[in-house]
Amino acid sequence: MLPKTLLSRGALLAHQTGLECSFSFKSATLGPRIQRAMSSVNIPPPACMLRPLEVPYRYLFGPGPSNVPPRILAAGARPIIGHLHTEMYEIMNDIKRGIQYAFQTNNHMTLAMSGSGHTAMECAVFNTVEPGESVLVSINGVWGERVAEIAERMGAKVHTMVKSPGGYFTTEEIEKALAKHKPVLFFLTHGESSAGLAHPVDNVGDLCLRHNCLFLVDSVASLGASPLLMDQQKIDILYTGSQKALNAPPGTAPISFNERACHKMFNRKIKPVSYLLDMTHLSNYWGNDSKSAREYHHTGPGLENSWRQHREVAEYLWKGIEDLGLKLFIKDKDLRLPSVTTIAIPDGYDWKELLAYMMKHHQVEMTGGLGPSIGMVIRVGLMGYNCSKFNADKALTALADALKHCPKRRG
Repeated sequence: MLPKTLLSRGALLAHQTGLECSFSFKSATLGPRIQRAMSSVNIPPPACMLRPLEVPYRYLFGPGPSNVPPRILAAGARPIIGHLHTEMYEIMNDIKRGIQYAFQTNNHMTLAMSGSGHTAMECAVFNTVEPGESVLVSINGVWGERVAEIAERMGAKVHTMVKSPGGYFTTEEIEKALAKHKPVLFFLTHGESSAGLAHPVDNVGDLCLRHNCLFLVDSVASLGASPLLMDQQKIDILYTGSQKALNAPPGTAPISFNERACHKMFNRKIKPVSYLLDMTHLSNYWGNDSKSAREYHHTGPGLENSWRQHREVAEYLWKGIEDLGLKLFIKDKDLRLPSVTTIAIPDGYDWKELLAYMMKHHQVEMTGGLGPSIGMVIRVGLMGYNCSKFNADKALTALADALKHCPKRRG
């Protein structure tokens, strides 16, 4: 409860201010009103509001988010400007060019969603699929499961191709399913972080084009860490997240639509189920609803260096893991996701105890599986700012220490 003296002083101050500002209320009426309003505040401010925020430093070596470079953290502390200011439009244009570079696309309809990767996932499905239309979803981990549910909720006829975590789909299997179900949209996860798989995407875009189907790819865990070329690989819709290899805080989801996707999106019979994610409005705000000259974007050294670094650090980590006597979950080296490594849970150990020990004694975060891979793997993420051999050694040291001190039970 606030002190009565504070309440009465506040009422008096408000009363005097009202007179000085020449309000038309009579002083006899204004005072009691303010006193009643002030006296209704019977919940005191919480103690947490009276002390500065303290956040411990952690080594985020899980599947994301990853640690953010100081330069990016400093940029987030710059002054706020209006969302309709000229300078904001210039910043948005720069962001768009950056996404086009990272995606390796000339698509005019390129933008950043406000939200997590799920936001872009829903945006892609909601805008390109109408109720009753056929959708084909490849499921070899948690992300395909979620797309299938999103499409089902908005009334699509969902067909699935399912494999266990770590499995991948051949082009023959994909083409057979496309011919059978005749979908308007086919979904594939490029970086399946729940299993640590980098799924091949070459030639899949050609199959979708042949079967008059849009090709939607999730690259949240892979973009910037593993080569992906939207235009060359004929991906119709591509999205990612900001919090992994892109070195940014969570909360932004870059997405791009090519002309085929735009034609389907803007020739709907009914409006999308979400107003917030309706690309009719979003494209206008990002200045994408009018044609403009396109510039050629070639693969620059920054992106190629990022791919190379993620691969080199991943291979260094993989060797260190095997030297500890642990087994990698994805057997085929070429199918491993460089940004998220999955370790088969060692026999006799409780994976939760291993993770808790590393967090408590090393301030190192790793995680278990997700969705169908729960209880099967431990996930180690070294991406973006965290992608270095120094951090790989730190992760390996924490793992070795956990294996040494956590109890091993006999089977």
